[in-house]
Amino acid sequence: VQLQASGGGLVQAGGSLRLSCAASKRTSSNNGMGWFRQAPGKEREFVAAISWNGGSTVYADSAKGRFTINRDRTRNTVTLQMNSLKPEDTAIYYCASARSSGVVPRANGYAYWGQGTLVTVSS
Repeated sequence: VQLQASGGGLVQAGGSLRLSCAASKRTSSNNGMGWFRQAPGKEREFVAAISWNGGSTVYADSAKGRFTINRDRTRNTVTLQMNSLKPEDTAIYYCASARSSGVVPRANGYAYWGQGTLVTVSS
């Protein structure tokens, strides 16, 4: 499975960005998907996850109420809509395909990772 994340960029605080992740193989449509981020000098952290059919989602506290994860199984894509962005959201964002079909809020629950897309939020 190959994952390609896109949609990052520079945005002012309070703005929005929509990240997209395209998976290369249809088999990933049976797996949970997630977004993680890593800020400079910090460890990678969980952001959001979605189950194989989109029926369940889970968010990090920092993302609740501002970010929305969705997936389109027919197109094998997962998106992360990010609103009300803050400077502390600045990070490289990674999409990942889980080892299972459910929502997985832990990095070790993911088998495949994309290359990351940089999000920079200016104050």
